[in-house]
Amino acid sequence: MSEPTIVVLTALEVEYAAVRTLLSEPRLTTHPAGTLFEVGRLPGGRGSIVLALTGPGNQAAAILTERAVSTFAPDALLFVGVAGALHDDLQPGDVVVATKVYSYHGGKDQDSGFLARPQAWEAPHALDQLARHVARRDSWTALLRSAPERRPHVHFKPIAAGEVVLNSRTTPLATQLRTTYNDAAAIEMESAGVAKAGHLNHSRPVLAIRGISDKADGHKHAADNAGWQPIAAAHAAAFALALAPEIPLANRPSSTRGEVETVIEALDLVVTALTAGAVAGAKDTASAAVKDAYASLKTATSKAVRRSHATADAGTVLEAPGDHRDVLASALTDATTGTALVDAARKVLALVDPHGTETGKYVLDVHDNKGVQVGDGNTMTLNFND
Repeated sequence: MSEPTIVVLTALEVEYAAVRTLLSEPRLTTHPAGTLFEVGRLPGGRGSIVLALTGPGNQAAAILTERAVSTFAPDALLFVGVAGALHDDLQPGDVVVATKVYSYHGGKDQDSGFLARPQAWEAPHALDQLARHVARRDSWTALLRSAPERRPHVHFKPIAAGEVVLNSRTTPLATQLRTTYNDAAAIEMESAGVAKAGHLNHSRPVLAIRGISDKADGHKHAADNAGWQPIAAAHAAAFALALAPEIPLANRPSSTRGEVETVIEALDLVVTALTAGAVAGAKDTASAAVKDAYASLKTATSKAVRRSHATADAGTVLEAPGDHRDVLASALTDATTGTALVDAARKVLALVDPHGTETGKYVLDVHDNKGVQVGDGNTMTLNFND
């Protein structure tokens, strides 16, 4: 596969909706712990976006980042959402790309005062350079669904991420940020968690992209009532999805790349075959070959599910394969049962949709459990783990 897979995380529903509306063909994938991810195509079709909602706070953001990385092995992670401005030169609707993320809550409090002990993560150089190129090119606003009254500016400045919604320029926290983190241009509550999780996952590239929704100056309620949150979220989403297709593939072991492609690509073939086989096999006019092929596919599915998920009910998976994509994804990674499963799926589709097979819609070529080609001539690498 020669296209990037980018995880986009959001904290609020308004941020999630702003990204999702720009995706095509979104489909749901469920993590074993219950987290829902939607995988969709980028505008223009180049690359996949894995979208998730973390909820507010750095801890939740870090946990879901870990789940996204382990499941999809992305080329980069983008946290996309809104933020409050700390500098007066930022206006509502502007976009801030974080050149550095401060985790500002670390410190030591004593009689003589508070001593800051922050953590900070700088933006990866390559992502920073690409983001500046996108901003310089100035075509990212074409992704906006409606033209803004004022063309938003893109700022490249540090961001402060803690656990507080700041709505004042005079509180002790506001004073601390102004004196200790004077270069921080915006404040939010998730990017430090994502940056930390990315750092702990082989320094996975992470970039925070925020739209300014208020000025953190005591007038947040008025700004929210004026509708700046959805506007700011839309601006951040447009910039992020203009950047995403520019991000190069990460240089990682092929086994990791194969695992994510199993989830995103080969899984569709198995789900399609199970669904099509169930419909075709139930017809009175179904041939013995179709019935036999579908029966073999069900047997292969049951074996693969039992081997990879001891607690999963194979019958339930067969009744609604689209609702159990996570179980089937795990089943596909087994060297023995995974190969049998994709082979059985291919045979079913060759019988129930011979035209699609002839035109290359379901082309599968397995070589020593190392490579699979799926769908309309698009080649992917699929590595089955022992």
